[in-house]
Amino acid sequence: MLDHALEILETLVAFDTTSSKSNRALIDWVAARLAERNIPYWLVEDADGGKANLLARIGPDVPGGIVLSGHSDVVPVDGQPWTSDPWTVTRREGRLYGRGVADMKGFIALALALIDTPAVQSLQRPLILAITYDEEVGCLGAPHLLDQMTAFVPAPALAIIGEPTSMKILSVHKGMRVFDVTVTGREAHSSQRDQGVSAIAAAVELMSLIGQMNAQAQDAIRADDPCSPPGTTLSVGIVNGGTAANILARQCTFRWDLRSPSEAEADGYEARFRAAAQALDARIRERAPEGGVVITQLASAPPLELDRDSAAESFVRSLTGDNGLSGAAFVAEAGLYQKIGIPAVLCGPGSILQAHQPDEWIEIDQLRAGADFLMRLADRLSNETKG
Repeated sequence: MLDHALEILETLVAFDTTSSKSNRALIDWVAARLAERNIPYWLVEDADGGKANLLARIGPDVPGGIVLSGHSDVVPVDGQPWTSDPWTVTRREGRLYGRGVADMKGFIALALALIDTPAVQSLQRPLILAITYDEEVGCLGAPHLLDQMTAFVPAPALAIIGEPTSMKILSVHKGMRVFDVTVTGREAHSSQRDQGVSAIAAAVELMSLIGQMNAQAQDAIRADDPCSPPGTTLSVGIVNGGTAANILARQCTFRWDLRSPSEAEADGYEARFRAAAQALDARIRERAPEGGVVITQLASAPPLELDRDSAAESFVRSLTGDNGLSGAAFVAEAGLYQKIGIPAVLCGPGSILQAHQPDEWIEIDQLRAGADFLMRLADRLSNETKG
């Protein structure tokens, strides 16, 4: 199986599925393979059809299947000092190099290779392959797939999201919310502050609040938080505004990021920010009716919250033997599954430390471990007693 997966991985990496581009060539290639094998599949497209999620059922059309989920998009290579072609898998000293080999085309290649093994011929419950788009830019594609999943396949029992976890189980991942904030004031000469409203000065108030909330969140970190780094984090990533030192800025924009392992905690911080923005908006409009504060939410993905008793935890631990408790600070699609009632965990080959880097790599031994894991999974589903 491993050799077959490596061949598939070479093809998958050759598709440039950077999030800013279409993933259709990769999805259409996978769909053609499935069609050749008479495996039912469905596409869930974005608004203009330029991108698509893919869902496939391997095995019987019955409830209780196991979802194998991976995202097809990758992060850009622009400006990174690669020493080999990022779109060609290169083998060196027991490693494979190429964009997406770890995050997370390696897992998808293993799942596709599993389909061609005798292990899936006698499944008592189905394996459900889910390949999504635009995970890297806020988990934008998966919600459309999950909205329609039960129209295509009977309700699954659990989901395994094959993010690079070194084949360890991650029981928690943080959620993410990203906001653009536009503050509009009124231009005036900087010596005549009473004649205008500095959008930059106003925006600084909100950015300072973000810093204060981040400090408070760090003070509130629980000792048992499994994420690394633990706790909620809030940060400003982009700021733009002003035209000259002697002009009160008419406009200032900034983008900020909220990551938390708790949706309730994230709700609280967002509510505080929105309340402060609303109060600031009112103050600005008293002096400059044309001004104000506008908040635009760019992305939102829920956390995977800890549930040690979930079906996903017990089932996957029985296959891996991993009894540790670990969590991820990065965002993944597991929280989306959990939110609609499908328990989920993260478990896949490779390390997140190699993801998004120049010369991204994965150890061949990690892919071998992933192949062994999936073979054990297929064997388990094939030897269950029929109900």
